Amino acid sequence: MKDFTYANPTDIRFGDYIDSQLADTVARFGQKVLLVYGGHSIKKTGLYQRVIDLLKGFDIVELPGVEPNPKIDSVRAGVKLAQDRDVVLAVGGGSVIDAAKVIATAAHYDGDAWDLVVDRELAQQQTMLPLVDIVTLAATGSEMNVNAVISDPSRNAKVGARCPSGPAVSFLDPRLTITVPASQTAAGSMDIFSHLCEQYFDRSDSNDVSKGMIEGLMQAVTRWAPVAINKPDSLDARANLMWAATNACSGLVGAGTESRWSCHAMEHQLSAFYDVTHGVGLGILTPRWMQYVLDHDESSAKLFARFGHRVWDLPVLGNVHNRAQEAIDATWSWIFGLGFGMTLPEIGIEDDKHFAEMAKTAAAGGLDHAYLPLDAQAVEDIYRASMTPGIH
Repeated sequence: MKDFTYANPTDIRFGDYIDSQLADTVARFGQKVLLVYGGHSIKKTGLYQRVIDLLKGFDIVELPGVEPNPKIDSVRAGVKLAQDRDVVLAVGGGSVIDAAKVIATAAHYDGDAWDLVVDRELAQQQTMLPLVDIVTLAATGSEMNVNAVISDPSRNAKVGARCPSGPAVSFLDPRLTITVPASQTAAGSMDIFSHLCEQYFDRSDSNDVSKGMIEGLMQAVTRWAPVAINKPDSLDARANLMWAATNACSGLVGAGTESRWSCHAMEHQLSAFYDVTHGVGLGILTPRWMQYVLDHDESSAKLFARFGHRVWDLPVLGNVHNRAQEAIDATWSWIFGLGFGMTLPEIGIEDDKHFAEMAKTAAAGGLDHAYLPLDAQAVEDIYRASMTPGIH
């Protein structure tokens, strides 16, 4: 286990606390509010009007229309509105919260907000507006970390920013996710599972505390995701997925790990070039990455076998390579059961014309320090493997 420091000051309000606590919580930071949200879903569900009614008397300006894979132009528009605000209130999923984080970071920055996306050291020097959020989708865990992923289509770039702090207060009410469509629930569940995989497959020795927590969270996600998809009004399913999402990316379960994330680096390039749904891209890439790792590093078989036993309840005895392959096959089967396409052509990527450029950028993001070090050719091979059905 590697040395680490860990501090996470986000105040979590998990459950039915919005009506009783939102106004007082926002008022702690001031009366001038920038309300950031996405499409029409919060208006259709009544959440928008609920928030407006609860904040009656506050000075509110709005930034609607934040996109999935949030774009830098939306952030720039938000920064203009935020300059005289006391607090940012984000209502939505991870994309809305990510955009709000960078808006809050750049509110008093004299340059372009993109500077703070690509330059983490510069971002840390900014005075960030307080951020409060209401989460409407279990997926990214953005409600309890400092990270934000922002896209610039003009550059075919999707970059992970690091803000000075995470949200001050996050409201997590699983009831708000009951109306989330099955396709978004599936993609969000895959994002949670991928966050866990990225931290589980790690070269730090003897880190059983982190691995044990991750295994428990994986069990929760793999159990409850199908329930939420098939019985969307199951509050137990929604609650388990929401809390798993928050914990999967709060930094706690990754404490003491050392390897860089692989599938997210590769998927960010898919989203940068093709604007695909993040969780779907991860669902396609993850089993191919697993297969590539096992095929190129036999020492990984032991951890894959443990993963299969602890998460998928597979036998622990027998040939370790066979046990590892069974674990990867079980992962494939679970992802397939989520119901989205399992090849790149199924999500509209019909050719490989951008693969070399995508692979070069992904590999340059630190994949030489991944669980299995990957160069550009390795990443390109994984993209190509994702063009055809199956993993064998």
